[in-house]
Amino acid sequence: MTATVQQTGPDPAAIFTELYGDEPHGVWSAPGRVNLIGEYTDFNDGFVLPLALPHATRAAVSARTDDVLRLHSGDVPGGVVSLRVEELAPHSGHGWAAYPAGVAWALRAAGHPVTGADIALTSTVPAGAGLSSSAALETVTAFALNDLFQLGLSGPELAVVGRRAENDFVGVPCGIMDQMASACCTEGHALHLDTRDLSLRQVPFDPAAQGLTLLVVDTRVKHALGDGAYAERRAGCEEGARLLGIPALRDLPYASLDAALTTLAGAGADESVIRYVRHVVGDNHRVERVIALLDAGDVRAAGPVLNEGHRSLRDDLRVSCPELDLVVAAASEAGALGARMTGGGFGGSAVVLVEAAAAGAVAEAVTKAFAAAGHAAPGVFAAVPSAGARRLR
Repeated sequence: MTATVQQTGPDPAAIFTELYGDEPHGVWSAPGRVNLIGEYTDFNDGFVLPLALPHATRAAVSARTDDVLRLHSGDVPGGVVSLRVEELAPHSGHGWAAYPAGVAWALRAAGHPVTGADIALTSTVPAGAGLSSSAALETVTAFALNDLFQLGLSGPELAVVGRRAENDFVGVPCGIMDQMASACCTEGHALHLDTRDLSLRQVPFDPAAQGLTLLVVDTRVKHALGDGAYAERRAGCEEGARLLGIPALRDLPYASLDAALTTLAGAGADESVIRYVRHVVGDNHRVERVIALLDAGDVRAAGPVLNEGHRSLRDDLRVSCPELDLVVAAASEAGALGARMTGGGFGGSAVVLVEAAAAGAVAEAVTKAFAAAGHAAPGVFAAVPSAGARRLR
């Protein structure tokens, strides 16, 4: 059976009061996300289709005026991390605290008057599962500081702040999808995001209404995008665009893909660059196909497109792993409509589209396959398209 993952967690306001001796000025929430289709496309100016999860990071926050930034996470061992905002510098460590600290730094670097804060955080977003726990942390901090210091920034603008924190302060060259999903998703929808101009459209997505369930399977294999594999693929994509004489792989039409791959081979491109180009252009096309199916009310027909996406991530981008491949194989054998790894890969999670009546059997089949292979039991839960970041009180 699918597991019910706790979605609320400890009250950050109570933790705040215990830590800092006063009531917080407010409490904010920002969700994790799962990406339905469109992987490694966001830093290529392409298209993505994420949805927000009910699992979120919550922050109880009060503003300060003395340049002190105090940070505490109820999910990470250790006490309060105390920093000075004016002394924040990129690539200076701080572990998990670098993500919220990077948001304060990015806001200050953009000229916004952030003069410190006390922050207490709790989260139900599984860390390292490819569900954007870091983006949720950045986004909830950005929304809180935006409100407390009356900065007047929009959701997309705050997402850009979060990306800058992760790119320039933490040092992970991620795209904009995760932060935009956490900031801008709405309940009952997937977010069609054009990562070039940040234009977005809420695409109705309600699997339950069609007798379907979208399962998330957390393999429990932890990934780390800062280890260079992500950066290597990004560099390869940029090299492909350079050799093709286009600003980004977004600018290569799907109909011209085969000719472009021939051109790359003739130009002596590394075979990995050719594979990366094939994946990115193909996944942009898969996003468009899935959106057309959702608009037509034919969610079931998206299943084979998810399968195609997994094969491309496994064979062309080579970011899957044995556990993710096992999820897809076991779920498909048990009758799933479609399945693929989601997120950055090298571990993390997969999404599985199933008939609602078969969700328990598919989850059980995956769990048994993991046990037979000697893997730890995966986490399995239903993805319910949920609301983006907001102030709770």
